[in-house]
Amino acid sequence: MDNSLYENVERIHTTELGVKRIKRNLGLADIDVVAWCKEKVKDADDVTRKGKNYYVRTDNAVMTINASSFTIITAHIRK
Repeated sequence: MDNSLYENVERIHTTELGVKRIKRNLGLADIDVVAWCKEKVKDADDVTRKGKNYYVRTDNAVMTINASSFTIITAHIRK
């Protein structure tokens, strides 16, 4: 795992629209999306940085997180 993302996992956040987008894309119900994403980052299969974003691959999802602000941009079901 990229140490910078792991060291800053508590700084991970998203916007209101981000919460809606992530819930819709992943089919999540009424849960704390940010807390869910933080746990997935801690248990990630693979974390890579390409340019300004981190791509976090878990067992069933891929999250895109901005590397400078630690904002969760989106998440999709892993294909």
